Amino acid sequence: MPHDENQPAGDRSATAAEEGLRRSAAFLIDEALGFVFPAALRAAADTGVADALANGPATPAELAATTGTDARNLYRVLRLLATRNVVAEDEHGRFTLTETGQALRSDVPYSARNAVRMLTDRTFWLPAERMAHCLTEGTTAFDDVFGIPFFDHFARDEETAAVFHVGMAAMSDPENAVIAAAYDFPETGTVVDVGGGHGGLLLEVLRRNPGLEGVLYDRAHVLAGHRLDGDKEIAGRWSTAEGDFFAAVPAGDVHLLKRITHDWDDDQCVTLLSHCRRVLHPGGRILVLDAVVPRDNAPHQAKTLDLMMMASLTGRERTEADFAELLGRAGLRLSRILPTPTVLSVVEAVPV
Repeated sequence: MPHDENQPAGDRSATAAEEGLRRSAAFLIDEALGFVFPAALRAAADTGVADALANGPATPAELAATTGTDARNLYRVLRLLATRNVVAEDEHGRFTLTETGQALRSDVPYSARNAVRMLTDRTFWLPAERMAHCLTEGTTAFDDVFGIPFFDHFARDEETAAVFHVGMAAMSDPENAVIAAAYDFPETGTVVDVGGGHGGLLLEVLRRNPGLEGVLYDRAHVLAGHRLDGDKEIAGRWSTAEGDFFAAVPAGDVHLLKRITHDWDDDQCVTLLSHCRRVLHPGGRILVLDAVVPRDNAPHQAKTLDLMMMASLTGRERTEADFAELLGRAGLRLSRILPTPTVLSVVEAVPV
């Protein structure tokens, strides 16, 4: 808008300031509505919409008949998903699953459906709503919402635990092969996957390194779902071990800790890392596979995950300096950080 030359300078300044505030308000309100998109994504994942679109375009009415949903409300969800290119609507009102949305199917490699369901589960959703509690009390909001700590809740609720573990596997599967390829493992020795869940990462490491043996270490109820059986490439080169990594860990030449340290506070991590250091074979190393938070203002998934950790757990995402300090407290030295094609980096540590 052109300035009125006869308008006092102070008034023009006030008008510009007000326009800036209007833009700010519009931006913040739009951002505050951002939670609705993950809710729509969750609804689509829960009802199997992507699977129903696997055979080609369909109208909301056709999809509703297949998925047992209400056609009108399904259309409203699809319309929002189309704004992020998960689906696309054509001129005939039919929806198609885009390339971006393919991993929402349950029947494809690297399906993200279970990961979406985990990340939008109430165990993360409800504490996030109470994030101000973390600021005023300096503690996680999870205990305030559910009455007990995060992992105690999962131990008590088998259905929620199942959602978490299959979701974590789905979140990890697209990462594992490229992470295994990003590091130069020794030709021989024993790799211990500490808190390794269903064993997806260990499977990829053993496939790529035929001279290595592996140990998958986790709680018994988690190991019950492991995926190491039946793979001829690694037959006879793996075993499982049950236990609590805060009490002890198996000995080995390489200890893997993927998405483990970010769950726990510094003191708990020092305990875990110290256990690994004590049983590390001579010349061995510890690989912490976690995001490394960059020191800038650019968007990064680690900055989002960090607030999820703050709301639901005692841990946090860490910077390079944070990792160096943490490892030092455990009698280790940060020897190098290797980026991977994923959000995670390989933080390599050796005994001091």
